[in-house]
Amino acid sequence: MKTDILKINEGEEYIKIRYKELTPSIKRILGILDDAPDKIWGRTDAGTVCISLRDLLYLESVDDKLFAYTGDSVLKIDGSLNSFMTAFDDGTFFRCSKSMVINVGRVQALKSLSSNRIDATMEGGEHIIISRRYASEFRRLLKGDRS
Repeated sequence: MKTDILKINEGEEYIKIRYKELTPSIKRILGILDDAPDKIWGRTDAGTVCISLRDLLYLESVDDKLFAYTGDSVLKIDGSLNSFMTAFDDGTFFRCSKSMVINVGRVQALKSLSSNRIDATMEGGEHIIISRRYASEFRRLLKGDRS
């Protein structure tokens, strides 16, 4: 991607973005420009807390309740996996099964399993199984093919 940056001394500041396809990288840049939140609110036994999206390891839907897992806490958050993926569709998070979403940047190791599944070891040692339905899409994501 080519960038053109010009410092001006007067006049209105503006940013122009030209793209062929709205990729996760472009969406991430647009999110920064829109000052999109990089934090999420949730409830723990101690009360309501705010955490950075970077701290999320994965999200899991259990009995129509959504839980966010970090290295040291579990938060109950409002919404659904679909609404979360719609709000944060920048390539950072990946739907790995019907009930789970992982933070791709927090995966430490991958292991192929039988039946075309993938065992993703998250930071902290948690093992998440990427179901065969999503495994081929995850492999394309890792190769950089986002089509």
